[in-house]
Amino acid sequence: MKNTFLLLLLPLISFGQEATYDLTSYNDPGIKAPNVHHTGEAWLNFLMQSDETFPYHLTQATFEPGATLDWHKHATPQVLIVTEGKGYYQERGKAPIIIREGDVLKCNSNTEHWHTSSAKESVTYIAIYGASPTEWTEKMTQEYYDEITAQLEPK
Repeated sequence: MKNTFLLLLLPLISFGQEATYDLTSYNDPGIKAPNVHHTGEAWLNFLMQSDETFPYHLTQATFEPGATLDWHKHATPQVLIVTEGKGYYQERGKAPIIIREGDVLKCNSNTEHWHTSSAKESVTYIAIYGASPTEWTEKMTQEYYDEITAQLEPK
């Protein structure tokens, strides 16, 4: 009986071992991002790129403490899933907020915003957004980032 069961399972096991999949891992820190639209240390892990069947990018970003990301917007909505740490998020014309592990937020299309680490903790999030290019709108100044830090985390 056991031998018959094993014989029935063998084709399934060998089929599964021969199958190929596009597999990525959010456990991989990714590549160090060039300092083009941010200051400080940041890593990007391109988990999934859009294609004809899935029109979204999934990118994991990790920002070290004190890193700043420039103001930008997307032609499609963006969802951020904070997987580790603590950071800041702000939409133009609204008050900044602290984002923490477990938070999920949606930014509507064409809404100017920024998101990055807090001054003392790194943050890692997965960003889900459409395939259109990000529009970078304004450089984040260190002075503004310091004001936000003082506002959100008074001493």
